[in-house]
Amino acid sequence: MTAIEFVEVGPRDGLQNEARLVATADKLQLITRALDYGVRRIEVASFVNPKKVPQMADAEAVCAALPERDDATYIGLVLNTRGAERALATGRIDQLGAVAVASDAFAMANQGQTRAGSIAAVREIAALARSAGKTVQATIAVAFGCPFSGEVDPGHVVEMARELAELGLAEVALADTIGVADPARVALLVAQVKAAVAPLPVRVHFHNTRGTGLANVWAAIGAGASVVDGSLGGLGGCPFAPGAAGNVASEDVIYMLERAAIETGLKLEAMIAANHWLAGVMGRKLPGMAAQAPPFPAESG
Repeated sequence: MTAIEFVEVGPRDGLQNEARLVATADKLQLITRALDYGVRRIEVASFVNPKKVPQMADAEAVCAALPERDDATYIGLVLNTRGAERALATGRIDQLGAVAVASDAFAMANQGQTRAGSIAAVREIAALARSAGKTVQATIAVAFGCPFSGEVDPGHVVEMARELAELGLAEVALADTIGVADPARVALLVAQVKAAVAPLPVRVHFHNTRGTGLANVWAAIGAGASVVDGSLGGLGGCPFAPGAAGNVASEDVIYMLERAAIETGLKLEAMIAANHWLAGVMGRKLPGMAAQAPPFPAESG
């Protein structure tokens, strides 16, 4: 793999679990900065119950003020047809991000339905997207482990991916929602899913709960994943997943890949500047490591 596509999920997954409400204007500044450092696919909001996820209550307001860009794809996360209808009604969402769930226990906690019910929901969301002339992708949540029921059978995940791939999706993603994955299992599952959904791209979404996030990104790319999610500064978590820590930090992923001569199209210096700005908004140092280290190679002076 000599190049990957990067998806910035900070405005949605990075912020959704934060207790401190982030102003709409700051969310828009985060999106603008992501565009400035080169990202062309951005998860801008989720269209979910604002009582359960207050940080996303301004989804429509964010969408109304999104920068007008012909070269950017704005993604809205939706869990059901109601969310899909809300996202499409903004007129600014280019792609719907649907979620299927690999365990019944997490599906009930997250979406109030079974694993099979979550696949049925993706089917309905995909139909709505097609009727509106939009694309849709699907993420398999807790693909590597569930906070309630423990280990997840990889065979079930592969079968889910195969079933989802028949719905006319743009891609299928595997999410390590609670950060329990390890590189060996990641490599094996990504390779199996890639074979099952070909020629669809496989996207990966890792949390760094146990410090294995970057290693898992590397293993996934080696196994054929061509799209990687990250959140600026390593912010993130899930309101329905006990103990889930932040996403892999966007700037850490880009540092690693660019040093390995894997093209990303992103500007690391601008990402680090954005990290420092976001730390000011959040009122604390962010988990990402690249922004805490001196530049390398050192700047000549």
